[in-house]
Amino acid sequence: MLLFYQPEMQNSSIGKLHFLNEEDARHCVKVLRKNVQDKIHVVDGVGGIYECEIVKAHEKKCELKVLSAEQNFQKRNHFLHIAIAPTKNADRIEYFIEKCVEIGVDEITLIQTKHSERKHQKVERLEKIAISAMKQSLKAYLPKINELISIEKFFKNTECDNKFIGHLTQDSIPLKSAINQKSDYLIMIGPEGDFSKEEIEQARNAGFQVVTLGNSRLRTETAGVVACTIINSFF
Repeated sequence: MLLFYQPEMQNSSIGKLHFLNEEDARHCVKVLRKNVQDKIHVVDGVGGIYECEIVKAHEKKCELKVLSAEQNFQKRNHFLHIAIAPTKNADRIEYFIEKCVEIGVDEITLIQTKHSERKHQKVERLEKIAISAMKQSLKAYLPKINELISIEKFFKNTECDNKFIGHLTQDSIPLKSAINQKSDYLIMIGPEGDFSKEEIEQARNAGFQVVTLGNSRLRTETAGVVACTIINSFF
């Protein structure tokens, strides 16, 4: 099954007409050679998946008719939010986005820390990568990607049942041992230079538990992918 993405299709009823965006329309008609009466599947990014019939095969405005709809497609029973410091090399944070969307993540926040080397990050580029990963991995949920925010502001605006910060100290425990049956999870991943001592203390005061992802020193993007994998594997 090959998926296309159209957020405006959310909660569409059977028989309703829609258009693919120009990029997907071109791929559908020019690359895949789809034509009138061919069937395709479209997701809306919030759990809906729709079987559609092509009624007008145009490379710029491919018109579809909804044949069937399913909501909450492959909905997971937990919510995962990863807050991560953007890497100096843009390719590495893009890799993190792609792999975590494929594995399963609901929200990603970019945080600016004391040791962050990147002060700006274009979210639009990351959103395109997330959309591509969602379609490739046959998912119907598109994670929310939040703009870069200071770590101080992030601490003030964070609510979650289970809050973790990745950092290796004498009292940190393995992440896999800290997971329980609660449904909401937030884990913070630091920059190449790690979190500062002050930031770790701020995290503790904000109710975060210090956890380790293992004995190896991991790159930022690798740590994010490992954390995503550990939490998802629990469920």
